[in-house]
Amino acid sequence: MTAYIDLRSDTVTQPTPAMREAMARAEVGDDVYGEDPTVRTLEERVAHLLGKEAAIFVPSGTMGNQLAIMTSTRPGDEVVCGDGAHSAWFESGAGAALSGVQFTFAGTSGLFTVDDLEGAIKPPGHSLPRTSLVILENTHSRAGGRIFPQTDVQQIAERAHLGGLRVHLDGARLWNVSARVGLSPAELAAPCDTLSVCFSKGLGAPVGSALAGPADQIREARRLRKMLGAGMRQAGILAAGAHYALDHHLAWLARDHAHARLFAERLGALTRRTVATVIVPETNIVNIELACIDGGRVTALARERGVLVGTAAARLLRAVFHLDIDASAAEAAATRLAEAIGVAARN
Repeated sequence: MTAYIDLRSDTVTQPTPAMREAMARAEVGDDVYGEDPTVRTLEERVAHLLGKEAAIFVPSGTMGNQLAIMTSTRPGDEVVCGDGAHSAWFESGAGAALSGVQFTFAGTSGLFTVDDLEGAIKPPGHSLPRTSLVILENTHSRAGGRIFPQTDVQQIAERAHLGGLRVHLDGARLWNVSARVGLSPAELAAPCDTLSVCFSKGLGAPVGSALAGPADQIREARRLRKMLGAGMRQAGILAAGAHYALDHHLAWLARDHAHARLFAERLGALTRRTVATVIVPETNIVNIELACIDGGRVTALARERGVLVGTAAARLLRAVFHLDIDASAAEAAATRLAEAIGVAARN
């Protein structure tokens, strides 16, 4: 089997031997009955880390986001989010199917300001949808791991709460934000009512996310989690991976950011700007804008050279750095991807 440098996502990481050992030794019980001690301690730990009353362990970030929407809206409501938001773009239409909501987009490139929010909120009226929820994504995946400025988060949340709207933070990579800006996860989450965080992206656990927020809302989310078929039984085996990641992998995130910058600098130096523009990364995601080359062609050529990258749009590539990628792999990936881009440009 070909050994690829896999930069498609930070979800492709493999559990380390020590993580596997911790999972194998996990104390378990039936979580649907509330009897799995490893899950319970993880939920208590995450709620404390995020400064919220309660938290619930869920199989995926998508479920965490959708439970937040389900418990914050009514059918027919409108949700305001940033351009390219994960909850609207990459969750299989779940907002419409499960909650009966529609999305409206504010700002550009994933981020928005309180003024943008002001223009997106619908005024009261019998013929208009009720705006009831604002979703912020930090970091913003499709925009290349961009960090939502905390000042904007605070101002948006204040305006939303003034109008009776709830605020949800899609914080799948909030750990990356904390590592980059030096604020704790609790400080970053403080303005928001609910938030989801992921253990299987930058932290490298094999499965799992958490939704945190007010205790009564999390109780309702637990009921809805069962309704959706995600009542997990001896889930402590999975929760142990998340515990291990929180204990040992948070410190590695800064290294991922450094490898992303190294890759971007080398790729930028090897690639003509008339062919591709490498966006300077803020965290662990590098977006590459192709001038007039098909992204699918480049990814195929890169695969032939042992590098896997994703496509965020027809002419937009993305490379995501994670704990399985070291500095030498980052440099090699940049060299090989530059070659693939060059071949695609010439043909």
